[in-house]
Amino acid sequence: MKRILLLISLGLLWIVPNYVSAQNQSNRTYGFLDATNSARVAALGGTLVPVNDGDIQLALFNPSLISADMHNKLALSYVDYFVDINFATIQYARSFEKTGNFAAAVQYHNYGSFDYADEAGERTGTFTAADYAFILGWGRQLDSNFSIGANAKFVASQYESYHAIAMAVDVAGSYQTNTGWLISLTARNIGTELKSLIPDNKSDLPFSMQLGVSKRLDHVPFRFMVVYDQLQKWDLTYEDPLDLEGNIDPITGVRNDKKGLEKFSDQLMRHLIVGGEFYIGKNLVLRGSYNYKRRQEMKIPDKLGMVGFSWGVGIRISRFQINYSRSTYHVVGSPNYLSISTNLSDFSR
Repeated sequence: MKRILLLISLGLLWIVPNYVSAQNQSNRTYGFLDATNSARVAALGGTLVPVNDGDIQLALFNPSLISADMHNKLALSYVDYFVDINFATIQYARSFEKTGNFAAAVQYHNYGSFDYADEAGERTGTFTAADYAFILGWGRQLDSNFSIGANAKFVASQYESYHAIAMAVDVAGSYQTNTGWLISLTARNIGTELKSLIPDNKSDLPFSMQLGVSKRLDHVPFRFMVVYDQLQKWDLTYEDPLDLEGNIDPITGVRNDKKGLEKFSDQLMRHLIVGGEFYIGKNLVLRGSYNYKRRQEMKIPDKLGMVGFSWGVGIRISRFQINYSRSTYHVVGSPNYLSISTNLSDFSR
């Protein structure tokens, strides 16, 4: 029976793209669902993290990791994004013997204050904009190797006097080999909008699928991971209308596109995120990752910098796990991520 449930769950991960592909992907109000709030996740690429070590902050991107190891854990995350934009998340997990393991989360994305102005440019007041997500995740270990999970999401956006509401689910499955390899497959943001910001202008949710694999080395205190992002779409190439790299012939106006092996390699690398964790003793972890797609889309050709790279550190102090990271999206700056988690049961012992 457990194997049947697993096959059904994994089968859904391949069936749902057929439903989603029929939707219009050009209008997305809910892109914030892809934003990373966890410092650890940000340091490891900003998406699926296939690591099964009881970290509650990984549940938002991979609900199949929700387990009894997360019981009574609490996590708080804060992101100092660009300008006046900031994110905050609170998570809590609880396990029940008969029904499985649950993890709840509330996310708040604040975009700051904006000015009203009349036709003459005179300021007449201010307004705010924000996004919210309320998430309930469930996970269950089917046997020593297989686990499944799902997140149910209630999503709301409030921009000035405009409101939008949507519901979505994530489904995921993980398989851990007897030799320590972990493979995770997820399908995220399967759902629909219930109320649009503008009537008769429906927005789509940012559906995506990821496949990730990780392994902690046997004789070195290091774990590596590789994620294949956006399984549902092959060509993720973005054509920059500013043409900063000079790919368009100024005389003929013809674009000099990549061809053959060069084109294939570029498109393949846009899906891959590589990262790792280096463990220094029991209380210190160094993390880093590289996102080729982010680098290609956000770089300035004559000033590459560290665009596409992320790094972070994890420190355990007494009963608290503190994670900090930075992700370089652009040469103008890098967001700061800070997360603190603890097991509330430790305070009652």
